[in-house]
Amino acid sequence: MKQPLFPYGNAICYSGYRKGQCPGVAYPSYQEVLEDLKILSGRWTYLRLYDCSPHADIVLEVIQKERLPFKVMLGAYIDAEVNNHHCPWGGVHDEFVLQRNRRANEAEIRRLIELANQYKDIVMAVSVGNEATVDWNDHMVPVERVVQFAQEVKKAVQQPVTFCDNYVPWTNKLEPLVKVVDFISIHTYPEWEQKSIGQALDYTKENYYSVANRYPDKPVIITEAGWTTMSNGRGIPPELANEANQKRYITELMNWSAKMGLLTFIFEAFDEEWKGSADPHEPEKHWGLYTQERKPKAVAAGF
Repeated sequence: MKQPLFPYGNAICYSGYRKGQCPGVAYPSYQEVLEDLKILSGRWTYLRLYDCSPHADIVLEVIQKERLPFKVMLGAYIDAEVNNHHCPWGGVHDEFVLQRNRRANEAEIRRLIELANQYKDIVMAVSVGNEATVDWNDHMVPVERVVQFAQEVKKAVQQPVTFCDNYVPWTNKLEPLVKVVDFISIHTYPEWEQKSIGQALDYTKENYYSVANRYPDKPVIITEAGWTTMSNGRGIPPELANEANQKRYITELMNWSAKMGLLTFIFEAFDEEWKGSADPHEPEKHWGLYTQERKPKAVAAGF
């Protein structure tokens, strides 16, 4: 295995939106973020944030002011710059929207640079986007544009630079980006691909090695892997989605990652009601190790 780029530690994706809150509308308060981070403190070393919104501002401020022992992978959220007719839930946009997104993406990248430099002691790595090149996404950005963003950020920050996406694009279309980023960040979800709990860890290993073996000289980490605890059948058979399976998969994954010294961000800390459809059983809402009310599920109770 390649020399790890970061010291091993427990890592988790964090988004603190509670009931009635969602990006662009209402953000968690300082005190709400502090409550969350106190729950996670002592159990997790690394946090992953997805954008440079006011939510990220507050999280970084809380960590700094409260002197909490976290290191953060800070992300930029880049929105659709081209249409994606392969997206099942709508990836086609007016040209006005695409042009607006291009300007917003450039501003988001500038904000990423600003925050990374402002919080050098907290931000351990930066990502120039999330799931913006995989075939099914609704916010498609051309690979050459992602390369441009990565090059721009690398010139302006001291931290290692990456891009986070499903493992599949890394095996083919993202090859030009591999030459630019400092490390590769992959996502792997056996449950979305309808693997049984008995197949799950081996499938994650397959996903990881499909990328790691292709680029033997480039560090690879996992920036999303998780197991939802509820499903209405949309993409995930309901019988797979429960706390017992989540506990088994996360436990096996973390044990393997620790043995490998492989940094793996678990998705995610808390359930998020705003995600997905209005159906309360929508799987996107239930990936947390804690409920939206901050009650530990079976796996979190073991920490």
